[in-house]
Parts: sequence; C-alpha cells; structure tokens
Amino acid sequence: MASLALTLKEQLRTERQAAIAAFQADGKPEQLLARLRVNVDNALTQAWGSFALPQSAALVAVGGYGRGELFPHSDVDVLILLDAPPDNAIKGKLEELVQLFWDIGLEIGHSIRTVDECLVESAADITVQTSLIESRLVTGNRKLYQFLRERHTAAINPQAFFQAKTLEMRQRHVKYEDTPYSLEPNCKESPGGLRDLQVILWVAKAAGLGDSWRKLAERGLITPTEARQLMQKERAFKDIRIRLHIHTGRREDRLVFDVQTPIAQTFGFQTTETRRASEYLMQRYYWAAKAVTQLNTILLQNIEAQLFPQPGSPQPINERFNEINGLIDIAHDDTFQATPSAMLEVFLLIAQHSELKGMTARTLRALWHARFKIDARFRADPANRALFLQILKAPQGITHALRGMNQTSVLGRYLPNFRRIVGQMQHDLFHVYTVDQHILMVVRNVRRFTMTEHAHEYPFCSQLMANFAQPWLLYIAALFHDIAKGRGGDHSKLGMADARRFCKEHGMSREDTELIVFLVEHHLSMSLVAQKQDLSDPDVIRNFANLVQDERHLTALYLLTVADIRGTSPKVWNAWKGKLLEDLYRMTLRVLGGEDPSTEHELRNRQQAALKTLRLYGLPEGAHERLWQQLDVAYFLRHEAADIAWQTRSLYTKTDSDKPVVKCRLAPIGEGVQVAVYVKDQPDLFARICSYFDRKNFSILDAKIHTTRHGYALDTFLVTEPAFANNYRDIISLIEHELTELLELRGPLPQPTRGRLSRLSRTFPITPTVDLRPDERGQYYLLSVSANDRNGLLYSIANVLAKYRVNLHTAKIMTLGERVEDVFLVDGPVLSNARSQIQFETDLLDALRI
Repeated sequence: MASLALTLKEQLRTERQAAIAAFQADGKPEQLLARLRVNVDNALTQAWGSFALPQSAALVAVGGYGRGELFPHSDVDVLILLDAPPDNAIKGKLEELVQLFWDIGLEIGHSIRTVDECLVESAADITVQTSLIESRLVTGNRKLYQFLRERHTAAINPQAFFQAKTLEMRQRHVKYEDTPYSLEPNCKESPGGLRDLQVILWVAKAAGLGDSWRKLAERGLITPTEARQLMQKERAFKDIRIRLHIHTGRREDRLVFDVQTPIAQTFGFQTTETRRASEYLMQRYYWAAKAVTQLNTILLQNIEAQLFPQPGSPQPINERFNEINGLIDIAHDDTFQATPSAMLEVFLLIAQHSELKGMTARTLRALWHARFKIDARFRADPANRALFLQILKAPQGITHALRGMNQTSVLGRYLPNFRRIVGQMQHDLFHVYTVDQHILMVVRNVRRFTMTEHAHEYPFCSQLMANFAQPWLLYIAALFHDIAKGRGGDHSKLGMADARRFCKEHGMSREDTELIVFLVEHHLSMSLVAQKQDLSDPDVIRNFANLVQDERHLTALYLLTVADIRGTSPKVWNAWKGKLLEDLYRMTLRVLGGEDPSTEHELRNRQQAALKTLRLYGLPEGAHERLWQQLDVAYFLRHEAADIAWQTRSLYTKTDSDKPVVKCRLAPIGEGVQVAVYVKDQPDLFARICSYFDRKNFSILDAKIHTTRHGYALDTFLVTEPAFANNYRDIISLIEHELTELLELRGPLPQPTRGRLSRLSRTFPITPTVDLRPDERGQYYLLSVSANDRNGLLYSIANVLAKYRVNLHTAKIMTLGERVEDVFLVDGPVLSNARSQIQFETDLLDALRI
C-alpha cells in the first residue's frame, strides 16, 4: 500500500505540474480545471480499486469537485455511498482508504453515508443539500448512485431551497460589506463573484429550470447575449482564482494587496505614469463583478417569478411605466428602444415615488440592453439634460437613484468621464473605496445633511443645510470633485473644467456655475487650511476669507469638505478634524461679517471669555494674574478660552512649582483626553512626553508647545486610544500619575523603535518627504513631514528634534488612514546653518523611512 501511495502521489504531482504549465502557456482556465479533475478522478479510482470494497458501494464527488471543477489547491470533497451501514470490517477498510487519499497528497473532505442518511442530512443542512445537487459518480455502483439522485431530486422543495440559498447569499453579502467594490475582494465569496453565479445555477437546477447558462437561455430566463456575458465573467473569475492559487501556492481566493500587482503582471498589465498595474486589473475585476451583480438580480427575479407567481396587476404610473408589487415595470418591451429618454425617466420616477423599491427583471433587462443608446446625441438632447437635472433636484431618493444609475451603467454613459473612474482604485492609503463609490458616498453624506432623521449625526451641518438654498448644487459638486482622478495632473483643475462644461451644457446660471466650479477646484482647500495651518494666526483666517469671499461659498465648501472626509474611510474622520473645520468656519464667518481679525481684538476676546469662566469656577479676583504675566500673546491666541480657563484653574497656585504638574480631563470635543504638562523647560521634553504616549499606544492628535517668560514649559496634548474609547475617565488618574513620575525621574530617552507597518502600507509604501521652510514672517520654520503611519513614528520625529535642540512650538498631527502628514512650527540655531540643516533633514528622513 505504501508503494501505491508513492506511485499515485508522484503521478498526481507530475500531471498537476503539466496541467499548470499548459495553462500558463495557453491561458485556458476550463481546460486546467477539467484536467486537474480528471487527474484526481484517475488517482481516486485506482486507490478505490486497490481495496476489496463491496460492489454495492460507490465513490461520489460532491461540491465543486462534483461540479467537475478542481482548482489547483481546492479541497477534494467526496461521499462514500453505501447501501447499508458498514460493519467493523468495512469501517476498517474505509478508514484505510481515506488515509490513502491523504497519503497521495489530496486535501480530502469526506463523508460515509447510506442513501437514507444522505436524505436526512440533506433535509437538515442546506449545505449538504447543495453539495448533493452537484454530485457526480467517480467510481463504484452506478445503480446505487442513480437511486440517490432520484430520491434526492424528489425530496427537494424548490421554493424552500430558493429561499434558503437567497437568504444565505444575503448573509454572505453582508459579511463582505454588501459591495463588489471591496479593495481586497474575495473572487469566490464577495458580491458579484463566483459564488453568486453558482447560486443561480443551484436554484435553477433545483427548480428543474436548467443547469447551464445555455439551458437557462433556452428556457427564456436570460437572453443569449446575457448567457454569453455570464460565461465570460465566470471564465474571468475562474482565471483569477487559478492564478491566485498558483501564485500563493495555497487555497487563496482573496485579491489582497500583496498579490494584486504580481497577478496583474501575469495578465500582462504594466504600471504606467498615472496608474499601477494592479489598478488596471482591479478595475477590470470591478466591471465584471458589477455586471454579474446586475445579471444576478435579473435572473433571481425571473426564477422567483417562476417559483412564486404573484397575481399583482399593473398600476399605471404614466404611458411608459407601471407599478407591479412595489416595482417599476416598463409598459412595453421596447419602451427604452422607442423612447431612450425613459432610461433617465425611470430613475426620476424611483426618486419621486418612495413606494417603488426597485425595478422588475423585465425593466432591468431592457435597460441593460438599451444602455448603448446613451451616446453623444442622447447626451446633447435638451430633454435628457433636463431630466438629469430633475433627478439631482428630486427632494428625496437622490442617493438611491444615482447608485442605481451607476449599477446599470447609465450614469457612466451619461457622464463619460465618470465611466472612466468606475472601479478605479485609490492607493493613497486613506481612501478605502473605489473612486466612483467614494463619489457616491460623498453625495450620500451631503444628502443626509438635508434629512431630519440624520440631524443628530452632524447637527451643525444639518443646521447649515436647512438654510442653504439649492442643495442640489452640492450634489453636482460632489459628483465632479474627484471625477478626474487617475488622469495625471491636478485632478481638482481637470475636474473643474469638466464641471464647467457640464453646467454650460445643462443651461445653468452663471452664479450657480461659478459656485460649483469653485467647490470642485477648492474641495481640498478647507481641510488643508484647517489641518495644516495655524488657525490662531489672523492672516490665515483673513486669507481664507478672501478665498471664499462670501458666506454662501464658505458654507457650501464646509459642507462638501465634511462630506468628503467622511466619505474616504471610517478611520479618517474624527471629532478633532470636525472641530478644526468648524473653528475655521466660524472664524472665517466672523471676518466675512466685518469683524476685525487683528491680534489685539482676538487676545482681548479670549482673555475676557476665560475670565468669565474662571469667575464661574469661583476663583478669587486676580488669582489668574501671576500665571498670566508669564504667558505671551502667542499662548492666548493658540488656546481657546475654555482651555485657558482650565489650565489657569489648575496652575494658578503652582506658577513656580519645583515639581512637574500633569493635569488631564476628558476632551471637550467628546473624544480622547486633554493633557496639560507644566514643568521647568528642558531640551528633550517633547520627546520624553511622546515616549510615554508611544509606550501606552496613545495617538497624539494635537500638540501645543509653549514656553513661559520665566522658563517653564506649558504643553498641551490631545490624545486618543481606541481601546479606551468609552472609558477614558478610568485612565485620567493613571496618566497624571505615570507621566508626572516619568518627568521627575528624567532618565535617558529610550531608543525609538520602528513599529510594524500595516499590510497596506507594506504593499504600497510612500516615499517619506521632509519640507523645511521659513514662515511668512521669518520668525519660525514650518516643518512638514509625510510618511507611512506606524506606531512610534511621532516619537522618532521628536527624538531627532531633541538631538538637534530644535524647539517645537506647535504640532499639527494629521493621520489619513495609513498615511501621516504632520506640520510642526519650530526654531533653533541649527536651522539657520545650511550644512547642519541638511544633516538634520537627512536624519529626519531616516527616522521616517520604513
């Protein structure tokens, strides 16, 4: 038996290598799957024949192996079918047989059952029932196998099976975020993947409607064209899955970042100046998955109609459309062919009628086949342009309508430049959606600002939107803000030109056009000012006010900016970013209203507001004066009145303290902890504090560094830790105690560690950058750094600053998903010497490097 195992194992290995080599030469996935299946069939048949098993027994292939498809590293699922329960002697032989299957190198999934046991298990488990639908005799008693098939077919309830498999599919879709556009999709399990195609064939076969795309077309459930498309998409997914197995050397069905580029290269895709090879591959994948999702909906509706006939009579909506059981249906088969503008009208009706939950299969199919009529002539038709604007102006349903238009390719054909970014990935380390999905997410976010049921999410945005005339202008700006991604050049400038052309073609007023074009051109400006510039500087606010010019432009830009940041990734938005944007909005609004943004005016306002709060705290009159005498104007301008009052209350009796003072409180923004450190100044103080937060895995969102007139450091930090998101109160005392103890000991600084990078950052590393330049007044230097995010990065930077005795005044820490873009306001003698400055920047780059 050992020699047989070695012979079969070598035979399988040789034949498998030959089959893979043939695939790599001719690229024909079906031939490889069939060849691998035949190889395993032969090996199993020889192994089966080497045992004196009862002639009544049968070896049956089930699951994917039963379907006749065997991928390079797939499991081999078999059923050993018996006519009666085995005795001990038969059990022993079967155990040896299964062990032989393993010994020859197969990943075996096996079961040993009688026909009755198969039927019992099938009735109890939908997975067993499904695997038996795809069963196939490998060797053994054909009559027993046929008896199983007949009884199993008779026992299946097609309606119950359909409901179970569609419910199972919905649960699987939820597991994979209910989208085919995941950045790391599973080509087998994700929505729009191979499993969705298999579900259709399973339910069709169970219902006796056919077991192939050709047979479904013959039954009229799909058209011959749709059948060809499904076969093409199925072949494409099989091709990708085969290459994944071969490349990884294991059963791997996920297109994870690490493998996307090498898999793309096996297809012949090459990286260009504007796009990576992997981006070309993934866009093709998303287009295929979108088509499968669309055709899957049509087919399942048609099968459901066969299994669950509904007597609902058509209720006319207009001469072109009816409503049937909550779905919109075309009045005639040639509606879209005879009246192409109806391809836009159908989405307008869906947006206008909340009772319509979608389209019938007939409508979807007709739309799918008529979409090619959306050409230059269609786009130039004034009636169609008016219809598209009506969709955008609809009081409700805009998000649903645009997503449906994108899913059916109507949106991409009406806006050709939008079609170019459908399924386009963004490897900028903070967008987690494809460009088209990000754009639609931003439209959704803007739309939610108009809805009372979502007013609790962002009350200030909802308040502003309630008073904003023509919110649909923001939808257009959202549609175009990233439409030029991937073309090369500045996508804001290119998108601005697209938006201007759209507005002109759609007859929009000069005023509305100017607002939309402004928003597209400057959709990044507000976040850059808020997160990278010093909002305590009156000139920054004055310059931003000059950019937006009036309240309407400011409000529109603010709303679009919040919606845009929220639409990049769940990880990118946080309360601190929200506060920075809101602060910039309110300060700019005051300047636009005629308020003087001068230093004296702002200083007076903040001090008066802080004193008012201190009186509420019950502090004695004049208690603040001793501390405030040691604080300069910069301190008051960089801290809000509430923070000034809190720090004054904590420190007014400790102005000349010999010991470090550390005070913490829950951050007023509702997220994280605010930490104030007051201690005699020391060169490596910032690095020392960062080392503590690094050790505790806290993220520093903001740092304000101030040195008093009498040589004390008054530094404030805003820190977060996801693990304590709901229990920050519990760690306030711990931070105060441990950080005070660390500052008292003043031991040597620990060596920075290069924290582990995420898999995304390892796959798509960015080149670290350091930009050091004097500020506009020549008083300080602005130090900007960009790098992949990792634990300990800020401490590594702080360590270099301490080494070169560079003084830090403010730190703006901006984390964008997997990327950081930090800005520091610094000074120090080393920065005025060209040679030492170069060495400083070199060491800083080394600290940023992966």
